[in-house]
Amino acid sequence: MEARLDGNLPIREAAVPEDPTVENTSEDAQLIAAARDGDRSAFGKLYERHTRMVHGVLLAHVPFAEVDDLVHDVFLVALRKLGSLREPGAFAGWLITIARNRATDFHRKPRASEELPAEIGTTDPEEYEARAALEAIRSLPEAYRETLVLRLVEGMKGPEIAARTGLTPASVRVNLHRGMKQLREKLGRERP
Repeated sequence: MEARLDGNLPIREAAVPEDPTVENTSEDAQLIAAARDGDRSAFGKLYERHTRMVHGVLLAHVPFAEVDDLVHDVFLVALRKLGSLREPGAFAGWLITIARNRATDFHRKPRASEELPAEIGTTDPEEYEARAALEAIRSLPEAYRETLVLRLVEGMKGPEIAARTGLTPASVRVNLHRGMKQLREKLGRERP
């Protein structure tokens, strides 16, 4: 809508910004349709768009050394089962479910050998602290783990976490707030 002030200057109503999740969902749907038709580059784009999220979900549940292999496993499963996805708009949530299932499967498998603790191989104090923080996050209640890893490790913002995980923005804020409080307590640090 346009109006004129003093007959010279046009005044326009500010455009309402579009919901970025709607745009991402429709773009995902187009890529999914192309991937179903055999376009490998379309699936590659889906991988690029969602790999951080899958990485973060897995990092919240399995040892650091296993995450990269499991990320690839998740996308291989997704590629094989893409035809079974009923609602393309639910792709991100579907991937999260596959990632959680892969993490559960990982913990069910017997291990042939025991692993050395991760801190033995590192002399970098920052890496040691990062691994300690990650272990502290993993010890938190399930509700906070993924949200904290997606925010602190993968660098995703609250609205993006909400859009990708299916949580409401308010739930993400609450999970981040409560999770950070518990994490600070676990690490023995007071708020700066």
